[in-house]
Amino acid sequence: MSTPPHPLPRFGVNYTPSQGWFHHWLDFDLDAVRADLDSIAALGFDHLRAFPLWPLFQPNRTLIRPRAVEQLVALADAAGERGLDVAVDGLQGHLSSFDFLPAWTQTWHRRNIFTDPAVVEGQAVYLRTLASALADRPNFLGMTIGNEINQFSGAPHPDPDRITPDQARSWLRRMLDACEEGAPGRFHLHAEYDAAWYEDDHPFTPAQAARLGSATAVHSWVFNGTAQRYGGESTAAGRHAAYLIELSKAWADDPRRPVWLQEVGAPAPHIPADGAADFAETTIEAALDCPDLWGITWWCSHDVDRSLADFPELEYSLGLLTNDRRPKPAGTRIARVIEDVRARGRRPRPRTTALVLDLPDEGPERSTCAPGGAYFEAFMRLAGAGARPTALLAGRAHDRQHLTARGITEVVTVDDALRG
Repeated sequence: MSTPPHPLPRFGVNYTPSQGWFHHWLDFDLDAVRADLDSIAALGFDHLRAFPLWPLFQPNRTLIRPRAVEQLVALADAAGERGLDVAVDGLQGHLSSFDFLPAWTQTWHRRNIFTDPAVVEGQAVYLRTLASALADRPNFLGMTIGNEINQFSGAPHPDPDRITPDQARSWLRRMLDACEEGAPGRFHLHAEYDAAWYEDDHPFTPAQAARLGSATAVHSWVFNGTAQRYGGESTAAGRHAAYLIELSKAWADDPRRPVWLQEVGAPAPHIPADGAADFAETTIEAALDCPDLWGITWWCSHDVDRSLADFPELEYSLGLLTNDRRPKPAGTRIARVIEDVRARGRRPRPRTTALVLDLPDEGPERSTCAPGGAYFEAFMRLAGAGARPTALLAGRAHDRQHLTARGITEVVTVDDALRG
């Protein structure tokens, strides 16, 4: 199930509270939240992504704190009063380099969070409870299972919960079913960081991302080697988000499946502070040229307060607003783009040129798609030459029905693109 079609792409932010970061749930101040939401709405955004901290909401496997759930609903209601829709991530999980796992999955109670039957049942009850609490709110978009929870399944995590792709798929289906049971018909999905697209043998796969849930979510971060290899002002950096959007379509069974650019930001020093506004505009304009884009949700709303310790340096300055809720240049620039899109509309033409991706439908080999890989290089070569490429699995290269449905009229191989 999914939300009804929207006439234009959605624009939103990942909500990072200006006071206390996500620890604000411990000292929840609705007036402070309202002030944050006012500053978000003033920039023209129409939605936000909210992050309850799993250990605070479900400190025991059989205890989901009613007061915490009430606070989440209060946040959603406050957003609705300001014309903001709300999407909620359930299993946090992982945020800005910190892990938040409940004690009943750790140390003396160490259990695999993807396969242990008791843990999985506890997760399903939790997601169903949050979804059910929000189901009657008209501004509730739906649930995302968790934020980049695939990072718990393998390297570089220091203590991973190892699983197979089949186990990952089974877990995703169970969690999505729980969300649907709690709030039938809403926009429920899952979201992984780019290991799912770029890392060989990663258990969370592109096929899962592009076929399970109401939409495909992509998270675009150029500190993944893109900016280091090509430069922060390169074609590869400015079009990395658009590349992931189009790459995801190779695995989608539905040629019109919506894609949500759910996270994208301008991380310093890879993107210098004085270049953040230009990077934001370039990235957004490139994404808007992708058909079937559901929306863009920028990371993040407000800067992390520097009184909080031990964050990676880049995390402190990712906000579009300062801690005292003043718009930064990137925030002001994005607000102008939003205004322009709503005034003039954007209807991207089909991407008629498809770059063939010679991978098995659900095979493990994905590093060719990563920065520095042959497929990545070929795609960016085409984009830099003025083409508007999309991605196509080799197994579909002669499927006329599929090509027609996507508007593809030209098929290009990696070798041809690199030679050209």
